[in-house]
Amino acid sequence: MNRLILKHGIPVTIVILAIFAWVIYSRVAGGGVDAIILLAGTAVAAWVLGAFVFIYFWPRITVGGFQRIFVKRGLGGGPIPVNTLYAVPESPSQSAATGSVIATGTDDLLYLGGWLDVKDGPRVLHVPEMDGRYYSLQFTDPTSGANFAYVGKRTTGTAAGTFLLCEPKWDGDTPDGMPRIDVPHHAALLIGRVFVANEDDRRAVYALAKQIQLTPLKVEPEH
Repeated sequence: MNRLILKHGIPVTIVILAIFAWVIYSRVAGGGVDAIILLAGTAVAAWVLGAFVFIYFWPRITVGGFQRIFVKRGLGGGPIPVNTLYAVPESPSQSAATGSVIATGTDDLLYLGGWLDVKDGPRVLHVPEMDGRYYSLQFTDPTSGANFAYVGKRTTGTAAGTFLLCEPKWDGDTPDGMPRIDVPHHAALLIGRVFVANEDDRRAVYALAKQIQLTPLKVEPEH
């Protein structure tokens, strides 16, 4: 959707402005002052309402678009089930040829993505030992479009670890040594990046990225 807007945004804007200018000209030429005042008031009201609707709904539209693409089409390997992360083996420039939705950025990164939903229970994010390598996994709120959490070299380090992902209202026991990340509206878009030194390094990076996984939280039975 973003690509469509970027591709056709200028001609569409010109057409809308041309129509608006023609309407104003026809009103002025007709000498209808009252009509002009009404038109101006309508335009201001439409602008204010449109701005509010755009700000409120645009994050839902864009992030929701990612969700639909992930779970229905995937990133080159078929649909990605909910609560599953998929690592893209190709470089961004190679992915661009296949129309991948995250075929952006530079070729020194390997991307992964998925859709998280903890409504039916917490999930555990497993991260392998990265040995100082840069990586980042961002959590994006589908209602606001804001990134509310990061796991990666700059925030949590590069050691192997597990992270508990759950709703804020979840009141279960958090396992020892497992940092908790609250998911504000039970769902999130996950986009990950792992540094690739060169093409010879890509296979090793891909093997690491595939180890970044989501699994259900195992609850120990009570004795």
